[in-house]
Amino acid sequence: MNKKILSNASDIPQDNWVDRWLPCSWRAYARLARIDRPIGTWLLYLPCLWGIALAWQEMGAPFSVAPLLDILQIVLLFAIGAFVMRGAGCTLNDLWDRKIDSQVARTANRPLASGAVMTFGAIIFLAAQLSVGLVILLQLNPTSWVLGSSVLPLVIFYPGAKRLTYWPQAVLGLTFNWGTLLGFVAVKETISPAALLAYAAGFFWTLGYDTIYAYQDKKEDRIAGVRSLALLLDEEGAKPVLGIFYALTVFLLIASVWHAGLGPIAYIGVFLSGINFAYQIWDVDLDNPLICLQTFLANRNAGMLIFLAITLG
Repeated sequence: MNKKILSNASDIPQDNWVDRWLPCSWRAYARLARIDRPIGTWLLYLPCLWGIALAWQEMGAPFSVAPLLDILQIVLLFAIGAFVMRGAGCTLNDLWDRKIDSQVARTANRPLASGAVMTFGAIIFLAAQLSVGLVILLQLNPTSWVLGSSVLPLVIFYPGAKRLTYWPQAVLGLTFNWGTLLGFVAVKETISPAALLAYAAGFFWTLGYDTIYAYQDKKEDRIAGVRSLALLLDEEGAKPVLGIFYALTVFLLIASVWHAGLGPIAYIGVFLSGINFAYQIWDVDLDNPLICLQTFLANRNAGMLIFLAITLG
């Protein structure tokens, strides 16, 4: 494959802060963990914030110093945890996909696919990432230990799901939004219907944004034998289905904030996120990989709107 084409098509940012600031020996591992592309960390972290904010609201939104410090500590722990575990997920995914990635223009320059990181080195790196994640989890309450550990089968299964089903986005949705439940339990040590509804909302949100993301690789994925909703849905039928996913996201969020007893600000915030979703569907060109990526990236702002809606509600 032409190296110039690979460079132009690669999803690895060129000449960014990783190249400028990190030692040469660290750069490939930094890219393996995707620390130069924070969108994945945001999409993992934001559902955690939803759960934390919902639990705080159900506790009566206390503003006294001690409860606020406890909440801020949990918020910080989840930020570190999301950063580390997103990186671990990327390492695991690339270990599974290293042969497939080498066949796809956008991913062929990834560290494992290109040989910049050897398989054994990636396994050691993954073990270190998971160890840090475990240390973070152990700072939470014992109920969180059980809940946090129970998501591991989904984390392990996700890379293989792309070979077995056209619905790997569903597995990702179950996995990536687990933090909604974990964040809630970290604060309240129990799960309420509002948290379950927010988790379900996050599931459909992920179905939407990750299907859009998958359209970037539709042609190469078909050749490589990778399955996704982007291959299951044709372009004409995709936008109505994406609309259903995002409509269910908004409906379930409304149900969640209603069950939590939140006020008008929460509903306004959810409504604004719904406008964001509607614009995504109207604007996205599913045949244009760059537009698909830009639309996918817009979901950070949508998720932040939802967090602010719950927090201020």
